[in-house]
Amino acid sequence: MKYLRHVLYVLIFILSACQPSEVTFEDALCIENIATIDAENGLISNQTVIIKEGKIYQISPTQELQLSKKNTITDGTGKFLIPGLWDAHVHFAYMEELAPRMFDLFLVYGITSVRDTGGEITFVNEWKEKSLANPTNTPRVMVAGPLLDGIPNVYDGSDPGHPPLSVGLNTLDEVREQVNKLENQGVDFLKAYEMLSPDQFALITQLGKEKGLKVTGHVPLSMDVISASNAGLNSMEHLRNLELSCASNAEELLEQRRELLASGTAIKGAALRSTIHQEQRKTAIENFDEMKAREVLNVLAANDTWQIPTLALNTGSTRQPFADLDFQESFKFLPKSIEEEWKEGIENISKEDVSESDSQRTKWTLNITEKIHKSGINIMAGTDCPIFFLTPGRSLHEELVVLVEAGLSPLEAIKAATINPAKYFNLDNELGTIKEGKWADLIILNANPLEDIKNTTRIDGVIKQGNYFNRNKLDQILERLNNN
Repeated sequence: MKYLRHVLYVLIFILSACQPSEVTFEDALCIENIATIDAENGLISNQTVIIKEGKIYQISPTQELQLSKKNTITDGTGKFLIPGLWDAHVHFAYMEELAPRMFDLFLVYGITSVRDTGGEITFVNEWKEKSLANPTNTPRVMVAGPLLDGIPNVYDGSDPGHPPLSVGLNTLDEVREQVNKLENQGVDFLKAYEMLSPDQFALITQLGKEKGLKVTGHVPLSMDVISASNAGLNSMEHLRNLELSCASNAEELLEQRRELLASGTAIKGAALRSTIHQEQRKTAIENFDEMKAREVLNVLAANDTWQIPTLALNTGSTRQPFADLDFQESFKFLPKSIEEEWKEGIENISKEDVSESDSQRTKWTLNITEKIHKSGINIMAGTDCPIFFLTPGRSLHEELVVLVEAGLSPLEAIKAATINPAKYFNLDNELGTIKEGKWADLIILNANPLEDIKNTTRIDGVIKQGNYFNRNKLDQILERLNNN
């Protein structure tokens, strides 16, 4: 009997020694038993994530880490943790009345970083500086400053649809002076626009390379996509003017554009651009050439020219996500004047039949995006909010939906909104995946986005550099916006 008791004591001792001892993390947030999802590791179930001093301090299988009751513990059972999302194409300056609400809107929808792609530098820098001063309560902000455009410039402030987001540059000296000025004002990248001459565009990409500033933008109407990519364009927005270079008659269209540009200098830039688009877009899509498109995409892939297709915007006239009541729920968090203006505008659009031209363009957009993806060209998720009734924050989730419709898997769509933008800004050692040592910019979801990408809207909590906004806090922000 004594022998048996002795053996029992030994077994109990061995088993107790194998059990993990309770651990306490001072001043930390502990998320227990959650499934993590990121673009590098996929889904890993039953994880405990420790967040401390704004960063991901430790990640362990839940069964291997016994937390003491002294910790601040959030139960992640049945929930999913993904990196905070980026909207890689926003405009704080497009509707200045809306700008003061954009931080809150981004945050409640899990957008923890944004890339402002054009606006008057003093205005957009104001939001960047506010972000830097409050990194745990606001999204990270990267800015380009004004669009660098030629003469006549498109966004010249001449009408509400074309606020003064750009500077019109006439000479190469003006280009050099403006880029130097923007560098001194702390921009994170440069944005080239459609009315630039080839020489102006080449100088912008040259200066960007010298200064370590990526150049994004629209392919100038005076150029084709291959020439722009070869000149050093790092990324393209909206697939803008890509169709013109993928047509069987691309060379003829280019010559026509150059003639229209030369003869149209006396009219407004927006009107001239619109005339050229109306003359050529439909024709280019009707003359789409698979071999020509393959040639163009091969160059973009070889030059690592990234794409920000803004699909929710580009397919908006046919898909009309803004007409859905679920999407329109987000309008009540806008200033009342904008909410009323948007609802009236949507009512007018919804009464119209979708044109054959719009349907063709949507089909082309989804098709070319799938080809871009299959070509290995990097894609970033961006919306162009608040243009075309795209609510800041909410619209990024719609962008993910359309990326999946265009052929990306849900995980690849998440990649376009997480690690890819981080890599674009050389921040991938700090952001974009769920990894120890990275900033704790995270979203807790109530459902698996890999099963349905729409589940990215089912947000239970948002963490910004360690600051945890649970569902109650997020709802309080929305209530405040709704009542103002």
